[in-house]
This record gives sequence, structure tokens and C-alpha cells, in this order.
Amino acid sequence: MITLVAALIIFRLLLPRIVLNYVNKTLSEMEEYYGHVEDIDLHLYRGAYVIKNIKILKLESKDKKTTDTLPFFKSDAIDLSVEWKSLFKGRIVSELEFTKPVINYVKGSNPDKEVKQDTADFRKLVKDLVPIKINRFQIVNGEIHYIDPGAKPKVDVFMSNIQVLATNLSNVTEKGELLPARMRGTGDIYDGRFVLNTRMNLLEKDPTFDLNAELISLNLVNLNQMMQAYGNFDVKKGNFSLYTEFAAKRGEFSGYVKPIIKDLDVVQWNKEEGDFKQILWETLVGSVAEVFQNQNKEQLATKVDINGKFTDPNINTWRAISYVLRNAFAKALQPAIDETINIGNINEDPGKKTFLEKVFGDKDKDKNKKDDKNKK
Repeated sequence: MITLVAALIIFRLLLPRIVLNYVNKTLSEMEEYYGHVEDIDLHLYRGAYVIKNIKILKLESKDKKTTDTLPFFKSDAIDLSVEWKSLFKGRIVSELEFTKPVINYVKGSNPDKEVKQDTADFRKLVKDLVPIKINRFQIVNGEIHYIDPGAKPKVDVFMSNIQVLATNLSNVTEKGELLPARMRGTGDIYDGRFVLNTRMNLLEKDPTFDLNAELISLNLVNLNQMMQAYGNFDVKKGNFSLYTEFAAKRGEFSGYVKPIIKDLDVVQWNKEEGDFKQILWETLVGSVAEVFQNQNKEQLATKVDINGKFTDPNINTWRAISYVLRNAFAKALQPAIDETINIGNINEDPGKKTFLEKVFGDKDKDKNKKDDKNKK
């Protein structure tokens, strides 16, 4: 008996080292990344282990000897545990909590492919580390960066103070609901505030969700480096807000994006800075913004309707242009979520066609419908 007790004590003392070696081995087997964990704490009484100070770096070469100096992902702690209350409902599921996580998306030669690869590899890593289905997910004080080291000037745009809470991801409760899971996220971005609310069903084969989000009063002056790098102009003042709603089920979706810029003042003619092309371009940008700005509200705005199938999305360009003109010369768009999109009205007629739609619009869409009909 004494020998058994002693063996159990020794095993308990060695267990954190065993788990640490397993996690670091899992990180070392990633194809395009190198990862390392400094320490692991075990909490057997709640069926949990805590990964401390994890870093994952993208490999610059396939020999796994050189890496980026900037980690793709790092976090002070990742808490993985059994969700005990779900045991009383006959389900074994887990909880996952990240403390101060940071994700750095660094632009390379093929940014779209890299983002997809990073996302897929990160999901695989989480699955390897958490073999039990996740039912609750939380981010505490996170950050996400988009970095373009090759831009001039260098671009580093980020959101901080990210707080996310997602519950019932595995449909432990509310099993009869179409959208049983909930997620709410918030974050700070350049004096602005981002808020996301989502209802979803992750167990459906096709994406099934209903979301709304708003980004309120981002200070555009703080984005001057990005605007200089990609747009070749900067601003003296201005606030950017964005409102959006989307819903999806059975492979189809509907939604809109409504960007609004208020109090915009583009930096214009300064003979001591920039060449003639720079001066001309900034003058043109500022003049166009002034023409299409609602003078009473001092805002430039539009609304872009996006709908269709995930394999064939449709962006209503002429309606978006119509909203620009309406906002400028008729009635200013409201800086708020419209509450017109939900899971029950996907791909319904958004309303009467605007004048520009009647004259120019939907020719490609009508042609596609005709081609589909001929195929049948």
C-alpha cells in the first residue's frame, strides 16, 4: 500500500513534466511553425491544465532552423478544462480561455493564402491540444495586429483590449434552437470601439449564424501611416464608423456593410512636402470627399448590400453608389445598425430598385440567372 501511494505521488510530481513534453512535442511537429511552452500547471481537482507563456513563430525556411523574430501567436496563459456543469446534462465538453493572447498577421507575397493557412493550422493545433469538444471559449485582454513590413511607411494596424465570450458551442443546452450558441466580442481600436454580437450553430454543415457588429468613431489621424502607404494621402482629422449585419443558412447569406466617415479633412496643398503628383492627388481626394459629403451632418457614407451563395456572392454596386448620392444630397444615412437582417429573411428583396439600378444594374445577375436556366 505504501509502495502504491509513493508511486502515485511520484507520478503526480512527474505529470506536469510529461504534459509539458507532450505539448512541446506537438508544437514541434507543425510543418510551417515553431512553438514552445515555458511551463504547465495541472489542476486535477477541476480537470484542467494551464499552458504558460506559449509562443508560436512562423518558419522562414523549411529546414526548421530559422524563424520570424515576431511571433505569429503568443499568450500569457491558456486554460484548458472540463466544463463540469455539462456533466450533469450527460455531456463531456471543455472550456478554453486565453489570457492576453496576441496574433500577428504579417503580410507576405500571398497574404490571402497565408491568412487561410495560419487559420487552418491554428485550428488544428487547438484540436490537438484539446481532444474534447469545446463548449465555452473566452479571450481576456487580447490583441490582433496586421503588419506590412514592406510598405512605406511600415504598416502596423491593431485592435487591443479584445474581450470575447462564446457559450454553448457544442449545443449542450437549447438543443431545439436553430442558433443555440452565443458569442459577444469587444475591442478598442484607435480611440474607437468595436462590438460584435453573434448567434450561431457550429454543428450545422453549412455556416449558420446571425450577427451584427459596429465600429464606432475610429480616429483616422491614427491611421495616417496606413493611408500614406496604400492611398498616398493623409488626413488632419476625421472619424470612421462601420455598421454591419449578416445572416446565413443552407449555403446562402444576406447582409450589408455601412461605412460612415465624419468630419473628414484631407491634408492638401503643402508646397514644402511632396512633389506635384502628391499635391495633385491629395487635392483630388479632398475635393471628391467634400463634394459627396452631407454638409449638414458633415459625413460621407454609403451602404453596400451583399448576398447570395457563399460560392457566388453578389455585391450590389449600383445601390452602393446610390446610397453615396442619397447621403450627400438627400438624407444622411443613420450611424447605427439598421436591424433589417436576420436568419428568417435571407435573400429577401431588399426593397425598390434605385434609379441607377434601373438604368445600369443587375445585368450580370440577370445574365447568370439566364445561363443557369439554360443549363437546366
